[in-house]
Amino acid sequence: MVAALSMVFPTPEETMDFGRALGRALRAGDLVLLAGPLGAGKTTLTRGIADGLGVGGRVSSPTFVLARVHPAGAPGVPLVHVDAYRLGGDLSQLDDLDLDTDLERSAIVVEWGEGSAERLSDDYLVVRLDRREDDVREITLEPHGTWTERVPELTTA
Repeated sequence: MVAALSMVFPTPEETMDFGRALGRALRAGDLVLLAGPLGAGKTTLTRGIADGLGVGGRVSSPTFVLARVHPAGAPGVPLVHVDAYRLGGDLSQLDDLDLDTDLERSAIVVEWGEGSAERLSDDYLVVRLDRREDDVREITLEPHGTWTERVPELTTA
């Protein structure tokens, strides 16, 4: 088993660059859970992931719509971007999104999904973000299932 891996990114652009590397590594069926306080960089990271996947559409926090689907660019994988913040732990609303169906053909990134969305798959990656007072982002990767073999590849991307 791979232990949690921590990295430091001094600028938002470096956070996006890491997101791009993660996006290039994603495939249909991947589940990524983003955890961290408001303003930590979850949506910034998701923008990088979307860019790395080559998906279309503007990426913004889907707080008020809960989920946005970003179509794949040829021959890529679509991105389903979910913000579970407003659900407040109400798993029935998460079930209503049919994410298990989307997971078969898309990569799913869930902001605020820890504690609820991991039940969608035994294979998932928790990306824990923190923003220090000096604006530096600290990112910790916590792999589960097959992600334990894939995480080391992300640090060399």
